[in-house]
Amino acid sequence: MTTKSFLQPLDRMAIALMLLLSLLIGLLILQGDVVAARVRDFSWQNQQIGAEDISFTLTFSRPMNAKSVEENLKVCPLANKSEEENLKSCPEDRPPLAGKISWTGRRMVYTLLTPAPYGTSYKVYLQGAKDKFAAIEDKKRVIQPFVGQFTTRDRVILYIGADQEDKGRLVLYNLTQDQKTVLTPKELVVMDFKAYPDGEKILFSARASNNQDLLSAKIYTVTTGVSAKAGASPTTAGLIDLVLDNKDYQNLKFDLSPDGQTIVVQRGNRNNPSDFGLWFMPANIPPGEKLQPQRLQSQPGGDFLITPDSKAVAIAQGQGAAILPLQQDASKPLDFLPQFGLVQSFSKDGSQAAMVKFNTDFTKELFLVTNQGTQKPLVKTTGSILSCQFDPASPTLYCLLTQLVSQAQYIEQPYLVAIDLKNQQQKPLLVLPVEQRNVQMSLSPDGLALLFDQVVPETNTSKPSTSNLKTDEGEAIATSSLWLMPLLPISDAAISTIKPEKLPLIGFHPRWLP
Repeated sequence: MTTKSFLQPLDRMAIALMLLLSLLIGLLILQGDVVAARVRDFSWQNQQIGAEDISFTLTFSRPMNAKSVEENLKVCPLANKSEEENLKSCPEDRPPLAGKISWTGRRMVYTLLTPAPYGTSYKVYLQGAKDKFAAIEDKKRVIQPFVGQFTTRDRVILYIGADQEDKGRLVLYNLTQDQKTVLTPKELVVMDFKAYPDGEKILFSARASNNQDLLSAKIYTVTTGVSAKAGASPTTAGLIDLVLDNKDYQNLKFDLSPDGQTIVVQRGNRNNPSDFGLWFMPANIPPGEKLQPQRLQSQPGGDFLITPDSKAVAIAQGQGAAILPLQQDASKPLDFLPQFGLVQSFSKDGSQAAMVKFNTDFTKELFLVTNQGTQKPLVKTTGSILSCQFDPASPTLYCLLTQLVSQAQYIEQPYLVAIDLKNQQQKPLLVLPVEQRNVQMSLSPDGLALLFDQVVPETNTSKPSTSNLKTDEGEAIATSSLWLMPLLPISDAAISTIKPEKLPLIGFHPRWLP
């Protein structure tokens, strides 16, 4: 009698497969995990960043040994070399982009200590890091080599042209690409402008070129043709939209909120001089729609500035400076500082402000005021405090001041100064000619350069001026030059080596594009 097998062919095949799989699993267990960790996502990969972008993230495929990642991570300016040469030369001849690291599970956050310099490409290298459970000698648990790349925005400036061709027109000049673009037509004379935070549009006031009335300005927007996103299709430059007309009210001064969402305008009724104050409206109006500005119900005031959080406005009001909420009923100030008559500037995070005190002896004094109530005197001058800007990269305040050099004729000497906010130490940067009273300055978004103008007024006062370019005081402009001053860390040695460079551009009222 023969013994018949109870296993069918399909059963024997299944058993064989199970044995084979068990053998393979056993081999894997004995050999260990040979799949290397890797970077799954880099948040700035192939992106274009600006000064407002302060941190990037790396997301890993598994928990990492934090120390090994931090020791092997490099963020370096890109040079025209091979990948291997770039990596080797990074710490030596090209200082890496400094930052601090924090962790949340598998996500690493790299926060920049200072804004990344504009007009630069960067590589992010990570080689040799290990995952969290790797042994010290375990070369199989080393991360897959990672190389990422990002760029910063081009270095771009804006100014009002003063030569025959660009007279009164808003001009954009790309310093990185050495490219000039005229944004507004000859029929308009630009008087003031503010850039939107993404740099894609400019808010500006202008009057007709055949109208000498400085109070006839309308408010417009114009596209720059610059895209804030890497790889995005460039937009058309020079597309103009009317935002606010001057039919019933004169548009005197305006400001654009830091988030680019709100416009505040100081307006006066053409038929009723007592009807004077601040109005606010959305800064981004859908095409085809017309929105009327809303009145800010508060006491009339003077110079004003929107706060960094974009929710309030600081205005010189009465015998002090008031902080008013951006809403229709602003009769109750959020804060009132009776000892200060003007807010010159806010730090980016809003924790500090540069404020001006007008003394009874006719001197002016600059104070650093914090949100904790601290008030520190910085500068006292017999002249004027024209403008100040906080450095985004260091505790430094850059100011454009004047000193009275002739009491009888009231002649002022303008000069640029850097103030160390840690010890209130002043370092004069540049003394300007006495006749250059109408100077304006602008600090670059990465804190590495100052831009300023030197306006030359018309000297022949015996004949009526034919120039349609005017200073804020109504003085006719003959011509104007633009200057670029690189900035170095404050020290006596650095100050002595700073030399401004005259740009091959004729214009005034210079501003950096964000």
